Amino acid sequence: MEFISQAFESLTNWWYDLNFTPLQKRALLAISAVVVLISIAIVVRGNTQEVSAPPVVVTQIQAPQIFIDVTGAVNNPGVYTLNASSRVIDAIKAAGDSAPGADLSTINLARILVDGEQIYVDSMQINSKGIRVSKSTHSGPVNINRATANEFDSLDGIGPVIAARIVAYRNSNGPFTTIEDLQKVSGIGVAKFAQIKTKIRV
Repeated sequence: MEFISQAFESLTNWWYDLNFTPLQKRALLAISAVVVLISIAIVVRGNTQEVSAPPVVVTQIQAPQIFIDVTGAVNNPGVYTLNASSRVIDAIKAAGDSAPGADLSTINLARILVDGEQIYVDSMQINSKGIRVSKSTHSGPVNINRATANEFDSLDGIGPVIAARIVAYRNSNGPFTTIEDLQKVSGIGVAKFAQIKTKIRV
């Protein structure tokens, strides 16, 4: 309180010591009042004015792309660009869907694709007993990414049980990268692989 009193007394002395006429003093008071009122208005307006958030810019991130070779019994064989999360069925649809007589029973249509792989769709025909069988013919080594269970069964030392395991493993894990990957299938050890490695390919 003492400080306020001293300040008020100093301000009063300063006011009376001003070398202004009464009219000039009144004008100075009026200008000071206007300045104070404007300052208060600016402060109040700044506290109540709504602050708008900066606009949110949505950035679209492109999904990674992969290249898939679709061949065999499809309407438009070729290499197609798909999203990385695409599945085998998406690749077949991109190739114009399966052609009449296509055999999709040996393909896991729900498997997620891997960049650079080939999807081969077998064709079917009716044999003399009226049974639908694959009409794909293979010469030379058996392609382990295309062969059916019957074709694996024809290899020395590979019976129907192991042949079915190979197809099931391929459907679940995708195509083999090298022929050595065949050893990941249960029942194919070093000795059995050495027996068939010259008769298979990827």
